[in-house]
Amino acid sequence: MTLQRRATTTITAGLLTLFAMTSHADDNIVVGGKNFTEQQIISSMTAQYLDHLGYDVDKRAGMGSAVLRQAQENGQVDLYWEYTGTSLIVFNGVEEKLDSQETYDRVKALDAEKGLAWLEPSGVNNTYAIAMREADAEAMEITSISDMAEAVNAGEDLLFASNAEFYARPDGLRPMQDIYGFQFERSDIKRMDTGLTYTALRDDQVDIAMVTTTDGRVSAFDLRILEDDKGFFPPYAMTPVVRQEALDTHPELEAQLNALAAKLDDEVMTRLNEQVDVNRDVVETVAEQFLVDQGLID
Repeated sequence: MTLQRRATTTITAGLLTLFAMTSHADDNIVVGGKNFTEQQIISSMTAQYLDHLGYDVDKRAGMGSAVLRQAQENGQVDLYWEYTGTSLIVFNGVEEKLDSQETYDRVKALDAEKGLAWLEPSGVNNTYAIAMREADAEAMEITSISDMAEAVNAGEDLLFASNAEFYARPDGLRPMQDIYGFQFERSDIKRMDTGLTYTALRDDQVDIAMVTTTDGRVSAFDLRILEDDKGFFPPYAMTPVVRQEALDTHPELEAQLNALAAKLDDEVMTRLNEQVDVNRDVVETVAEQFLVDQGLID
């Protein structure tokens, strides 16, 4: 074979490989997920559901919020379940107080400009919250975040557990303190991995903790969620968000993911989270059993 023919063959093979890779990418659906239990469950559930429907699924879970969002905007992730309040405040910088429908409508419009399509929201509203042990809250007569702020300002020595993300977010600790007019001393804030805040609170290592409302450990550990009486936290409706390009390629995805979203609400999600975090069931098994029970897979 001549050098020219070898070069031509090599170039042709390369183009065929590139075409095959491109075709595979067109057929492939990359499902992303964040790095906490609820997101691990929903990403596994989505991947198994779409696999059953015949998609070639690549699941990439365990990411931080900012990294995952950037991956989707860059086209590395086709879909994941995002929370309306997170997109509103963290990714779009909107500080205006909006109700649930207004929040959804606003992020849907803003993210559409970035090539991201918000589908129908589920019934899961997994908001951030502040919690105490029930017995301590009862003894101190604390029912709201305002009550807690008053106690801190009165000199109560209260240790607060937060994960790193909540500590730094624009819908997190610092602006919450501004709204409620109090300030934890730096030495009274214990930063730890997501999920450890619950066990730290249960085990009396801290007095107050950042939690989320659909986490099964809230009730299992006998924790009291304090009323957000000043309405600081926005709605966080968990919703499938898909790159518009992927949706154009697979228009049937919209109805399929909406069907899954319709099966989910706070009670359901709390139960699924509890199965993993309290009962120590395997994420994939919990996700699969839910899909079977709902008739979404065989």
